Amino acid sequence: MAQVLEFKLPDLGEGLTEAEIVRWLVQVGDVVTVDQPVVEVETAKAMVEVPCPYGGVVTARYGDEGTELPVGAPLLTVAVGQPATEPEGSGNVLVGYGTQAPAARRRRVRSATATTTANGHTRTPESVPAPPHARGSVPVRAQTSASAQAPAAAPPAAPVPAAALAGGPVPVISPLVRRLARDNGVDLRRLAGSGPDGLILRADVENALRAGTAPALTAAEQAVPAPAPAPRAEAGVRIPLKGVRGAIADKMSRSRREIPDATCWVDADATELMRARTAMNAAGAPKISLLALLARISTAALARFPELNSYVDTEAREIVRLDQVHIGFAAQTDRGLVVPVVRDAHTRDAESLTAEFARLTEAARTGTLTPGDLTGGTFTLNNYGVFGVDGSTPIVNHPEAAMLGVGRIVPKPWVHEGELAVRQVVQLSLTFDHRVCDGGTAGGFLRYVADCVEQPAVLLRTL
Repeated sequence: MAQVLEFKLPDLGEGLTEAEIVRWLVQVGDVVTVDQPVVEVETAKAMVEVPCPYGGVVTARYGDEGTELPVGAPLLTVAVGQPATEPEGSGNVLVGYGTQAPAARRRRVRSATATTTANGHTRTPESVPAPPHARGSVPVRAQTSASAQAPAAAPPAAPVPAAALAGGPVPVISPLVRRLARDNGVDLRRLAGSGPDGLILRADVENALRAGTAPALTAAEQAVPAPAPAPRAEAGVRIPLKGVRGAIADKMSRSRREIPDATCWVDADATELMRARTAMNAAGAPKISLLALLARISTAALARFPELNSYVDTEAREIVRLDQVHIGFAAQTDRGLVVPVVRDAHTRDAESLTAEFARLTEAARTGTLTPGDLTGGTFTLNNYGVFGVDGSTPIVNHPEAAMLGVGRIVPKPWVHEGELAVRQVVQLSLTFDHRVCDGGTAGGFLRYVADCVEQPAVLLRTL
């Protein structure tokens, strides 16, 4: 007998709580195999293909392309040929990520009534009859009886979360939703959530506001007055802050709130570094990139000034100094700014760094970076010179402690060996978390980097 199994949007890792459906890779009625990718989703960090842990016939899909779903929401259902009290998938819910096996519980067959999506829209799962060998065993969604054509009973209202009844915190999908409710005077304790286990979603608050039925806060509950809304212009285009753009906004705002940063900078004569690179590339070996040389200089500088390869544990009030150096580098793409990470940069030579930078840059350009490629950095290298600018005061990539900025390398008048000459000059800047060190350490780091740029032979002392 066949059994219909429900595949839910898995936990994508790295604290992600929702994803947007970009493209379905299967249709209702298609036969899928274990670990076959069935949908492409976009998270706040990357685009990923989600493989299905079951093999069988797709009987329903949930959500159209462009729909945003929370983790745990149904993605699709699959009719499998063999019953399984504890169905065993491969455990690969995301390509490159191991996951726990499916929970050992009996999966119920979802009815064909319309359901409500995470963003408040009504949806009806697409349906097909079960395969011939499965008919007569487990009823699948297609029904032709008079009862099936009758209007579906209205689904019961989602219960108010138990935590709210007990006086505890109300489960809300994100702090932004909680703030939206507070700014509009909505009492979350009296609002029923449509997410898993009564989780309140943004759509729940917005629907209540549109319907004019939002439960208002009492005067005592509004002890902290909401800021007066800024006047809105009549004309203009509203662009939702979601996906990569929303993740950038959240991370930049958090960095500004939590990190007391400071910036120092210095001009350096990069003529000798450019000559050394030209000599390296003339030897017939793989070409060495300028970014790789700057990364190699950075790892040597971090070995001398390890305070800058750290982060602050605010809860424990401790500075955590790290042994490994994982260098992130800012890359501008059509989807926005991303920061891929080169793992164990301190163990790589210039050729290895060049190859890894090239691989990650191409993956960023094509949108195939995985969440693992975008997380875990300990120090960031920002080459904003590619935009034709000389200097910048960048925002530290939270929770890291420092970022080295590199401007464009251009010919400028420079005093060299006591005489005025035209040299290749670059401006270097270091933005750092003032909690982990003082200006003397930051200045020493930047001065060492500048010395290596001006005299690459300085690096030979540490090789």
